[in-house]
This record gives sequence, C-alpha cells and structure tokens, in this order.
Amino acid sequence: MAPNVMPIPQDFTKVTLITGGSKGIGSGCARVFVEAGAPVVICARGREAGEALAAELNSQGSGECHFRQCDVSVPEDIYRVIDWTVDKYGRLDCLINNAGMHPPHRAIDEFSVEDFKQLLDLNLVSYFAASKYALPHLREVRGSIINMGSLVGTMGQQLATIYCATKGGISAFTKALAIEEARHGVRVNAVLPGNILSNSRVEGVAQSENPEELDKLVDSWQWAGRSGSNEEAGYVCLFLASDWASYVTGIDLVISGGSELGYGVKAPWKIGLDLVKSQYPDPVHPM
Repeated sequence: MAPNVMPIPQDFTKVTLITGGSKGIGSGCARVFVEAGAPVVICARGREAGEALAAELNSQGSGECHFRQCDVSVPEDIYRVIDWTVDKYGRLDCLINNAGMHPPHRAIDEFSVEDFKQLLDLNLVSYFAASKYALPHLREVRGSIINMGSLVGTMGQQLATIYCATKGGISAFTKALAIEEARHGVRVNAVLPGNILSNSRVEGVAQSENPEELDKLVDSWQWAGRSGSNEEAGYVCLFLASDWASYVTGIDLVISGGSELGYGVKAPWKIGLDLVKSQYPDPVHPM
C-alpha cells in the first residue's frame, strides 16, 4: 500500500500544464498539484474523463483545475492549449509532458514502420512541440519542464522495441534541452517510472488469464514489494517543479521501488511456472 503523504505545504501556486492529465500518472500529478494549491490545466483527447477529473479536483483541492481537449499528436492542438493557459493565468510556470501510450507487447516483426512513426509522434515529437511552444513563456518566469520517460527507456523491455526507443529518446531530449535552456534559467528534468499503477498497467493485468497471480508477480519485481501509485509519481513531479529543486536540471529521476537493482529472474522460461511462461515466449536460442 502506498503511503498517504503530502510532502510540500499547500501554498504551491505555480501555473502548471499537464498533457495526458485525465488518467494514470497525469491524473496523479493533477491531484497532487491541485491539493498543493496550484492552478492546473490538464489536456487529453477524452473529454468525459478530463471534465470529470477537473470537477472532482475543484471540489476537493486548494488549487483549481481546468480541462482542455487536445490531441498531442497534432501540434496545433498543443499550441492552442498553451495559448489558452497563458491567456487564462497570464503566465506558465511548469509544463509536464506526460501524454503517451504503451502499445501491446509484440516482437519487432509484428510492428510496422508506420506503427513506429505514429508512436514517435505521440510519445516523443509531442514533447518537442509542447516544449517549443511553452518555452517563450517559461523563460519569462524561469520555469521548468518535466518529461515523463520510463525506466525501460534505459534498461529495455521484452517485446517493446518501439516503446523503449521513444522513451529513451525522451531522456536524451531532456538532457540536451536542459543544457540549451540553462542560459534562460529554465530547468528540464525527466521522471522515469518503473511499475506504476497506471491505466495501462492495471488494464494489462486485468486482461490476463490469471490477473491476481500476475499482479503478485509484477509486484515482486520491486524491492519495495509493490507497484507505485500515480500520486507517488505526482509527488516527485511536484518536487521537481518546486523551488526546492532549484539546483536540479538535466536528470533522469527513477521512481521504481528498486526494480532495477540486484539480480532477478532473467530467463523466466527456465522456471517452469505456467504463469510466468505464459508471459514470455520460449527462446529460439537460449544461452
């Protein structure tokens, strides 16, 4: 069970835009930022979920939340949301690039070139576009950008070549942009989640043949013995957006419960467990 904590006093007033903010980690960020007192704009494709979350947060938090419909794979949509946010509040202090998706697990043979191009547009090019359009405003206030990457962008993941490529690109983009924007006082950082109870994680397990056992298996990959919550990812982003992190830029901040540490099961097909074997194909040429 994730701890229920509020690490920063409720006087955080930085205007924050969160892409993909209606669900998963994006919604966790929105909850934490609004609870801390921030004016927050969330954008996503799904109007119903976005408006429902904004209404819920406005009834609970000390900050406020507005929803704007946006497809981040369309640069003009991103520009309009940033423009609306600055018109509304007169400033933009923090951009959280979070929108993206993890496609179904498939071998590279089963992905098309077009699949890869579309995922690049959603997971990586949208980060470039949002950052480009937000930076003129962020420079005025010496603000910050937080890019949501992934632990697997640095360590790889089976049957996820195109996803890992997009997330690895986010880390490289973050470092290069942090160097470029240092002269303007804009900090740029990346957050690399491991197993977080996002929508894709929950839905993926639910669709398996034995959800309860698979959920336990995935939880066992972390030394923390559990998966993280969306709000825990939000707390990390709140720190990076705050003045507490004024000396932090260009980093990959891993939030994984220690899943990348130490030895683990790397050849699951050798264990003989039906549950584990069902998640991985037999190797063609085992070492």
